[in-house]
Amino acid sequence: MSSQYKLITCTINGIERSAMVDVRASLTDMLRNEYGLTSVKKGCEVGECGACAVIIDGECFNSCIYLAIWADGKNITTLEGLTLPDGTLSDIQQAFADETAVQCGFCTPGFILEAESFLKKGKIYTDEELRKLLSGHLCRCTGYENILKAVKKTMLARAK
Repeated sequence: MSSQYKLITCTINGIERSAMVDVRASLTDMLRNEYGLTSVKKGCEVGECGACAVIIDGECFNSCIYLAIWADGKNITTLEGLTLPDGTLSDIQQAFADETAVQCGFCTPGFILEAESFLKKGKIYTDEELRKLLSGHLCRCTGYENILKAVKKTMLARAK
């Protein structure tokens, strides 16, 4: 096999996985094509819309500009990985449903994963701070207020 491909091993949604990947491939492509994780959306493909967001070792990244080979040895979480083993939605996923923060749904995984990554820190954020933390994600349905409500609802519930 040519040096254009490299075997990588990483943990995806709690399961150790190995794949032979093209060294030029994005993490988005690997997650969608190798593992069928379609919550990772192909949006702008230049790291500006946030539709492809995933959590890597606790931090949110745009997977379209993150090479698959960089994932070697990493722990990756997609939206599918937030759902509980019995199929129950996580608190942040349920809050998005409760607050009708989903609309067309294309941007939803990125917003949820971004929120999950910063809400895990346990800090209480102001509305202005929440808006700034979510600013790397684009919603074309203009659902920002409901998205903010869902994130704030989860943050306050976790603080209890």
